[in-house]
Amino acid sequence: MKFPTDRAGKYKKHKNGYKTFVPKSLPPNPPLELDGQLLRLLSKADQALGRLDGVTEVLPNPDLFVIMYIKKEAVLSSQIEGTQASLMDVLEFEAKALDPFKSRDVREVVNYIKGINYGLDQIKQDKNISISMIRKIHAYLLEDTRGGERDSGNLRNIQNWIGPPGCDISEAIFIPPEIKDMKIALKDLEEFIKKDYELPPLIKAGLVHSQFETIHPFIDGNGRIGRLLITLILTQSGYLSRPLLYPSYYFKQNRAEYYDRLQAVRDMGEWESWLVFFLNGMYKASTEAIKTSMKILELRKSQQEVITEKLGKKSGSALRLFDELYNNPLVTVNSIAKITGLSYPNSNRLASIFEELDILKEITGQKRNRIFEFIKYMDILNEGI
Repeated sequence: MKFPTDRAGKYKKHKNGYKTFVPKSLPPNPPLELDGQLLRLLSKADQALGRLDGVTEVLPNPDLFVIMYIKKEAVLSSQIEGTQASLMDVLEFEAKALDPFKSRDVREVVNYIKGINYGLDQIKQDKNISISMIRKIHAYLLEDTRGGERDSGNLRNIQNWIGPPGCDISEAIFIPPEIKDMKIALKDLEEFIKKDYELPPLIKAGLVHSQFETIHPFIDGNGRIGRLLITLILTQSGYLSRPLLYPSYYFKQNRAEYYDRLQAVRDMGEWESWLVFFLNGMYKASTEAIKTSMKILELRKSQQEVITEKLGKKSGSALRLFDELYNNPLVTVNSIAKITGLSYPNSNRLASIFEELDILKEITGQKRNRIFEFIKYMDILNEGI
């Protein structure tokens, strides 16, 4: 079926000569054409998400895994926007061991983690995803960052645009709706999220993400908020009991197509083509997250056996430390003492044993203030970043 090009909205000429986009309300009209390709991809993504959710049933402490998966998604999503920060940078920041010159970029990732955790906590309390919740997440996102002066937590009150760095509005690739149209579109989107249209949650998440990026309601942080909404919608719908998915893995790998598909929705009404791309991304991101989980489980099993074989009946403190490493992969001798309750000399010996067993690696090269990394675990988590 050939759809009208203004299916997603239309451009409106401004008195200053440029054209802003006025999005139509969701769901799309004419309705989505769920053909064979879309239905097959939906089924594949459904199954992959189901397998990923099932992984939580076999994880020894799934909440520890979730913490690191959220951090990985935060890094990937921020990197799409040009933030130069790695997962290791984030962990060093949290351990207060980061080079201060790196801290501004890392703060953006840490703030993303705060924002998504706030959203997930609200959903656990049965709160609806709303403009108010999104604004609060945005306030977390821009707290104490270079974009923090850009009205964090508040909807924009000036016109923004999308284009190459440093371009003016006349050179923009896309100009989102002006203020009054933006407010109407955002309210419509809130109603769409709340209302049950009997759409599969994955389809709903894909539609919401695209629409949010088109509305672009903030001066800064729209991409990260929009990707965060995917996780929140899938969690709220019950698709994910825990947010082990990191959707930005696929978007980062296919950044140019990602932006092109979003723009094709606006220009040509190509919702179906966008959803093909989106569902394929959710399938691949879910599959990647499953592989990561399986690798971590295999690592855990093999290293637990090595610890038990080495220490026998004296392995209690070592196994407590080992469990905590999945939450905090960077440790010092002092933090080992806090985790295990051992004295400083005994904690130092335990760190040396973990180095011998190839579990920890000292990464500073110093004799004082040494930091140890859970090296093989970090290698797994860093895949794709």
